[in-house]
Amino acid sequence: MDLQLIRTFLEIISAGSFLEAADRVYVTQSAVSLRVKRLEEELGQKLFTRSKAGIELTPAGEQFERFARSLLKVWEEAKYQVALPEGYSDLLSIGCQYSLWPRLGGRWLRVLERQEQSTAFRAEVGMPDRLMRLMIQGTVDVAVMYTPQMRPGLKVEELLKEDLILVATDPAYSCDLDESYVFMDWGPEFAMAHASHFPRFDQARTSLALGPLALNFIIDQKRAGYFPTRLVREDINNGALHIVSNAPVFPFPAYVIWNSEKNPQLMQRSLTHLHKVCGQVDNEQEVVLEEEGADVDQIRSTL
Repeated sequence: MDLQLIRTFLEIISAGSFLEAADRVYVTQSAVSLRVKRLEEELGQKLFTRSKAGIELTPAGEQFERFARSLLKVWEEAKYQVALPEGYSDLLSIGCQYSLWPRLGGRWLRVLERQEQSTAFRAEVGMPDRLMRLMIQGTVDVAVMYTPQMRPGLKVEELLKEDLILVATDPAYSCDLDESYVFMDWGPEFAMAHASHFPRFDQARTSLALGPLALNFIIDQKRAGYFPTRLVREDINNGALHIVSNAPVFPFPAYVIWNSEKNPQLMQRSLTHLHKVCGQVDNEQEVVLEEEGADVDQIRSTL
């Protein structure tokens, strides 16, 4: 069976439409429809029903989804094992959201390298949607991100109690959100909480994603924006950024999501290493807030 057909099938489920799936796999919508038709012909079953409300899996499609995920995972595992460097008995592929890599993902990888001497590693850094697709395909075994999605065969747990704080290059900046303010896209939950606490704020002229890259823009252009405490720690310490007093602090927890079928012993040890690293990061966040005199119990949003 053509694995390209299976990947397209799973992308349609994830995206919720043929059109969005076409964008994700970089082909036209007609090409996606043709792939589905070929897959249905091979299986001898209809996989989707389409209506004005969108697409839905048929009973046969629901049954095949489970096998499709398993097929991809087996294929990816086979590729990993074949490509396993000489002298190692296993390979662990980890994923990390851009904004979590500098203070969490990189540290975790260094600990894994020291503690798991018989394991080779592969790291992917990206946005949550891409990391989730790689996990569904079986390319990534375990990932750290802010907004995971529940999928069959994957487990999720809260990892880190993060805070989003308002920082600015100007120590006298107020929380009135003037033209210097840049809106950071930390997801729909943050957007709703932000709108609730700043009802008179219409829309920022500039909006950005990709935390670490956006942080450079904030500093270089002398602007203000919301960032995870962990991400801005060094810039606060060296005076490049300042916590804006009286601004609301938004909770923004990070999560770990992993493949429950991956080597259980290796996965459990890897998660234990990750939790130890998170303990260090948690302590650093509290130190930053305390040193800057920020009241972490001030106005908080329920995300």
